[in-house]
Amino acid sequence: MATRPVRRLASSSLSAHDGGVSPSRDPHRTPAPTAPPNRGRFPISRAIVEAQAASADLTITEADLPVPPPVGRWAGDVLGRGHQARTLPLADDDEGPVVTTIVRYRPELDVTSPPRIAPPTAPRFAVLYLHGWSDYFLNPEIGPFWARVGGAFYGLDLRKYGRSLRVHQTPGYIADLATYDEDLAAALAVIEEEHPGLPLVIMAHSTGGLTASLWANRHPGRASGLVLVAPWLEMQGSTIARSLSMPIIVEIAKAFPKRRTPNPDLGFYARTTSAALGGEWNLVPAWRPEHGFPATYGWAAAVLAGHTQVAAGLDVACPVLVVRSARTLISPVWDDAMAECDTVLDVDVIAQRALRIGRDVTVSTVEGALHDVLLSRRPVREDAYRRIERWAAAYLP
Repeated sequence: MATRPVRRLASSSLSAHDGGVSPSRDPHRTPAPTAPPNRGRFPISRAIVEAQAASADLTITEADLPVPPPVGRWAGDVLGRGHQARTLPLADDDEGPVVTTIVRYRPELDVTSPPRIAPPTAPRFAVLYLHGWSDYFLNPEIGPFWARVGGAFYGLDLRKYGRSLRVHQTPGYIADLATYDEDLAAALAVIEEEHPGLPLVIMAHSTGGLTASLWANRHPGRASGLVLVAPWLEMQGSTIARSLSMPIIVEIAKAFPKRRTPNPDLGFYARTTSAALGGEWNLVPAWRPEHGFPATYGWAAAVLAGHTQVAAGLDVACPVLVVRSARTLISPVWDDAMAECDTVLDVDVIAQRALRIGRDVTVSTVEGALHDVLLSRRPVREDAYRRIERWAAAYLP
């Protein structure tokens, strides 16, 4: 597989988050743009310290959180455009009550932006979307896309994220990614009730892509396809960095699982996406803070354990599509090129680790894409949707 150098001026050992389609292929790409000098705007160390302080001082109150969806029935969702949400109670944990939240898209209710092509009268498969770290289901375009190509679409805000976050909880905290099996089971029960017998497709982004891959490996035969958008399958620096850091992180996690890790998210990814910072997407700040949620050692150990499983090789039998940006640009200084690059993960490592997921993996590279490819500029994400549609036509029921 052809590779190209990735310009990485400075990066955390842990992520601050998270042509045509051709099977298991890495197209030729030009080198990544390099970041300009600091030009005296402010010292890099000061920027990192300020970002660290912003993350450490993050406090979420009841007033910050939108009213959660009801339990036991559907209600209009914050996304509007034909989306509805429903809270699903889960078993309590050491912090108290826990919930997960399912969001569904109903084409017949979408009067603001109807799909360009009317969806089929009956879907052929169901799609469940999983978000990444410090994130939630926020993209109102994904549901209409899947409805147009034959899918009944659902999104899931995992426990302690987004619509499922409560003030008594540590945002995003999990000690074992397999704990999300309960969230998925609750969501899949709803989907099965509404669409009995439909084949299942899991779509997931970043850390959600890691979660989905491990889930599919533990539940052979449950999924008919995986669509992974820039999945976080290995830590920054690849296997060597993980091997060196994991023993330390695991030991700290055993004693202090909720102690916060260094998390110098400079806010550049938020700058490329959030409408409040010059991007295109209207976000709920309490659900997706500019500098991300403070990460914990327990969460980090869980993610690294997942990376170790992927590196050893999974055995996912269903077809897998991995969609990634063409370039990585990780820098302590803002560069306008960040609006066309993955500023979170090494895209070459994504491609390399993707081949460890299963037997039938397709890697598609999208020029000019962000980390979350489907939040990129409209021409870029439309290119990505075309690639997903071609793959779906070839591989899905």
